[in-house]
Amino acid sequence: MKFCYGMNFEITAANAALLRCAAEYLEMSEDYREENLIARTEVYLNDVVVQSLEKCVEVLCTCENLPPIVEELGIINTCVEAIAMNACKEQLVSGLSTLDCNGESTELKTGSLEWWIEDLSVLRIDYYHKVITSMARIGVRPDSIVESLMHYAQISLKSIGKCQIWNPARPNSNSGTTENEQKTIVEALVNLLPTLKSSNVPLSFLFGMLRMAIMVEATVACRLELERRIAFRLEMASLDDLLIPSLRAGDSLFDIDTVHRILVNFLQQIEDEENEDSGGYESDGLASLGHGSLLKVGRLIDSYLAEIAPDPYLSLQKFIAMIETLPDYARVIDDGLYRAIDIYLKAHPMLSDHECKKLCKFIDCQKLSQEATNHAAQNERLPVQMAIKVLYFEQLRLKNALCGSNGDGFLSQKISSSVPSAAMSPRDNYASLRRENRELKLEISRMRVRLSELEKEQVVMKRGMKEKSGNGKTFFTSLSKGIGRIGIFSGPGGGKRRKPRRSEGKSGRSRR
Repeated sequence: MKFCYGMNFEITAANAALLRCAAEYLEMSEDYREENLIARTEVYLNDVVVQSLEKCVEVLCTCENLPPIVEELGIINTCVEAIAMNACKEQLVSGLSTLDCNGESTELKTGSLEWWIEDLSVLRIDYYHKVITSMARIGVRPDSIVESLMHYAQISLKSIGKCQIWNPARPNSNSGTTENEQKTIVEALVNLLPTLKSSNVPLSFLFGMLRMAIMVEATVACRLELERRIAFRLEMASLDDLLIPSLRAGDSLFDIDTVHRILVNFLQQIEDEENEDSGGYESDGLASLGHGSLLKVGRLIDSYLAEIAPDPYLSLQKFIAMIETLPDYARVIDDGLYRAIDIYLKAHPMLSDHECKKLCKFIDCQKLSQEATNHAAQNERLPVQMAIKVLYFEQLRLKNALCGSNGDGFLSQKISSSVPSAAMSPRDNYASLRRENRELKLEISRMRVRLSELEKEQVVMKRGMKEKSGNGKTFFTSLSKGIGRIGIFSGPGGGKRRKPRRSEGKSGRSRR
């Protein structure tokens, strides 16, 4: 109205988009008057708003309540491209400041990242999606994009509380629209994650998003993408990360199916990496990345099994499925697996003998440490056949130790058995050699563990011998004196009978 009556008025970021839509609706173009309202708002948007990231964000916020005509006029796309370009400029400025002044570069870089990340958190998810997509296309750093995604998720999804996750039966105070918005936000943020090779998304954020996706019942594709990203770095996860609560009533306390799928994805990635190896052999031996990661995941899964074992609602089928998924060569020793199975047997005393035998068959008695073997031999929860088997292998181990057999026979047998047969195809030969290589590496790792145990026992024995004798020198001195008294080298024809004669003389004097 002020413009129509020739009164002074101010165009700002808060009213520019509204004025532009109103002017378009009223056809206030240059055909009717020079410097009409359409032209004046266009000049403001292109010359003032585009130069400032804050003003672009403010204009986008006002566009949320405007009719679809704002999209047709290109106001949204103009602001989105301007935000991405301004963020890219800030990135270049921070990079140049790093070259110029090392002392102030960190503060400047951190400040430049914080202010625009904070500003973008007020945008609606569809506008935010367009902004981040444009940033990735222009060349903004993936780490900056990940930081923005994490901040946006923290602000927009904070209404999902822990009590709601752990108590799904509690009435939800949020409306259906809010639930749908949260689902849309989760799916959009997962879709905006940079590629695996371009950035390192924190595992804590991925696990948090996975919990949110399960909570809001996101699409299967969204959850599978998060599981795939987690599986890519599963060896870096902690036990608390895997303890995902289950939301289904009457099910186990933890979401075991999700962890099972993550483990399957991890093993599939390990297998794919091995298949891509053109040489067919791991050059670094025990230090190979795949084998080291597999051993770490093996220890992690054993700890996870021990943590979920006390759950009274955990079925035997799911527990066995988790055990079966992990291959044998992922464990150097089976102490962790034995502990988890023992906890499960203690928490589920109603298992039949057949179920106990079915569960205990996964324990390799030859891969138990001395402490675990002693515990298993006296464990009443184990089947009798299991206890006999443990005692048999312990006796066999002691026999090999006394005979000096430290596994050389086993290694020679493995090496001889690894020779490929001429009747096998090249692919089968490669698979057989790779399997034998895994077994040999696992046996070497097991022998190292056994060697460390023997070294500890040797140290304890030496310490005990020193404590009994008081001093090592005194012990060996007394030992040599005892050997001298035995008279090994004296005989009936020897010439060493002077000492007895002197002793007789001394006894005679004493009698006199």
